[in-house]
Amino acid sequence: MSVTGLAILYVIIWWIVFFSILPIDVDRNKPIEVEGEDPGSPQNPKMLKKFFLCTLITSVIFGILYVLMRFEYLNLRNMIS
Repeated sequence: MSVTGLAILYVIIWWIVFFSILPIDVDRNKPIEVEGEDPGSPQNPKMLKKFFLCTLITSVIFGILYVLMRFEYLNLRNMIS
């Protein structure tokens, strides 16, 4: 697989993992401080922590997929055709 294909695969995995861990560790019960503010929005979403956690999980998943593709245990070209 080319470098471009690997980068696209990494980005796709990253976004899937990111949206999966986004609702984790969010406190939605907060007092309304501003008129019109949604009470379900998190006060501290901890985005930096989630960004690094997402990158770590994605790197592990991508590494496993890369090894499987490198040694041809998982051949995406044969699966498509």
